[in-house]
Amino acid sequence: MSGGVGGGAVGSAKTPADFLKSIRGRPVVVKLNSGVDYRGILACLDGYMNIAMEQTEEYVNGQLKNKYGDAFIRGNNVLYISTTKRTLGDA
Repeated sequence: MSGGVGGGAVGSAKTPADFLKSIRGRPVVVKLNSGVDYRGILACLDGYMNIAMEQTEEYVNGQLKNKYGDAFIRGNNVLYISTTKRTLGDA
């Protein structure tokens, strides 16, 4: 009864696929192996991590370089996908 450190529910562990399904339609940051970040709305992705995004912005070294309506990123270039937080980068 006395909970351990972390407090996570062991019986309801989520897989990476569950995470990716849950963030579809939400703002994300996609970091490429080259270090370039793409920020926008995750439209869809497939089993190869190919990603379609909407309202996409390209950031190089933290600076906005370009804006795209829609963007497609080939999965083998993706380092990670992260959900965005409104408090970052706006200062």
